[in-house]
Amino acid sequence: MTTVPLYRAAHGRTGDKGDRSNISVIAWTPPLWDLLVEQVTESAVAEHFASRRPAAVRRYLLPQLHAMNFVLDGVLDGGVNSALNLDSHGKALSFLLLDLPIQVPDHMTRLLVGRNDEPADQP
Repeated sequence: MTTVPLYRAAHGRTGDKGDRSNISVIAWTPPLWDLLVEQVTESAVAEHFASRRPAAVRRYLLPQLHAMNFVLDGVLDGGVNSALNLDSHGKALSFLLLDLPIQVPDHMTRLLVGRNDEPADQP
């Protein structure tokens, strides 16, 4: 097994509404999907975002897209109109999630995006 940051196996997008952030995680290649479902769980995300003190974390799976969407409540310091932080929209939160460490079996490391952001090999 090799430990890598999530961004080597997936990319993400972030949106927000009020004090709620949603973060999509999309596998770079379909063979990585099951690995992501196993490891990028509600509890793993809640623990990874512990410093932001989410009130709730919910995960929605989109298997046809090899993607998942996380909804995090209470992570934007009250939202755009209430927060004093620099990123009250939460756009950078996908980068925080994409830093989550995951375990990849050695035989699957060829599917990961390289350090130079080279495209992943196809199976």
